[in-house]
Amino acid sequence: MNSAQAANSLMAWLAGIDPSPLFVISLLPYLAFLWWAGKVEAFPRLAFKGFQLTLVFVAVTIAAALIAELRFGQVLANVDSLHGAAESFLTISNLVVALGFSRAVQQARE
Repeated sequence: MNSAQAANSLMAWLAGIDPSPLFVISLLPYLAFLWWAGKVEAFPRLAFKGFQLTLVFVAVTIAAALIAELRFGQVLANVDSLHGAAESFLTISNLVVALGFSRAVQQARE
């Protein structure tokens, strides 16, 4: 088997893996990070709220994916209105995180 065939075989095997369990498992380190950040007094509170909002993004994305599948028979990436609405929650959480750290830097300078 040459390298191209081996790569194709690997890609076919990877395509057959259901990513759902990996998604759930990936939340565990994030929840541990949130726990740690909540205990650290020096962690900017607004940034912490932004990181918590990321969990809202995850929940909205799951709901939007279910709606896309049940209502439209499509994956979320193929339903632009739902996909864009779900991604807007990620944008909001990222802005809150950035604003929180920006304010913390400003306060440290003063």
